[in-house]
Amino acid sequence: MGGIIPPSAYRNKEITEKINFIGTKNLITNLEKNSPDAFFAFSSSVATYGDRLNNPNISVTDALNTVGDYYAVSKIKAEEVIQNSKLRWTIFRLSAIMGADNHKMSGIMFLMPLKTPMEITSPEDTARAFVNSIEHQRELAGKTFNLGGGEKNRIINKDFLQKNFELFGLGKLDFPTYAFVQKNYHCGYYTDSDDLDNIVHFRQDTLNTYFEKVQKSVSAIQKLVTILFRRIIKGNLLAQSAPYTAFKQNDKEKMSHYFDE
Repeated sequence: MGGIIPPSAYRNKEITEKINFIGTKNLITNLEKNSPDAFFAFSSSVATYGDRLNNPNISVTDALNTVGDYYAVSKIKAEEVIQNSKLRWTIFRLSAIMGADNHKMSGIMFLMPLKTPMEITSPEDTARAFVNSIEHQRELAGKTFNLGGGEKNRIINKDFLQKNFELFGLGKLDFPTYAFVQKNYHCGYYTDSDDLDNIVHFRQDTLNTYFEKVQKSVSAIQKLVTILFRRIIKGNLLAQSAPYTAFKQNDKEKMSHYFDE
């Protein structure tokens, strides 16, 4: 489970490469030398499939594709090292992992198009999948799986954000048009994530349990303060939007990456 993930992974290409790819390569090399019978379970990502806005239904047999996402590239390269190793291995490509404690409003939210389909998985369910894999090595060895919450955990990003805004006291999701990217992100619906659950039986949480946890994590005082200062908070969030900054600065190169027009 070791690695660097967004937003930290987007800040430094070299560090992301060293941790996610070189770090994994070093682990494989040393395990082959010192523990050749080890079973290696690797956490990859839905990011490896690239932008799936026009084709949101994802299968593990789909081609891997990324555009300007060196986090995804680092995961793809790590997968190749694992698949070519002498170890027994399995790879889980994680969907959008969202927990009440780790989902904080920040500038990264503007890097996902509002119309993006998402299949949420809780951190607890994700951890359960890896722990349970220990008892199912024979069924998992040499195979790659999509790890997702299933049909009950599917939602469009705009609806997901709006619900969280309401729970935190931020009100409407009323940002300018160019605050959010329109392309070149990832996520979608896994058509085959039941395959992994049928083996390791990891699913317990749903979108309802996620939102219930978020609601419990926000105290009445915190929500009141947020309501009082929501305009300032939203302004600070918008200032963190890389797409909106590119739009205001008329940065043609970045705008061509972020927007359809």
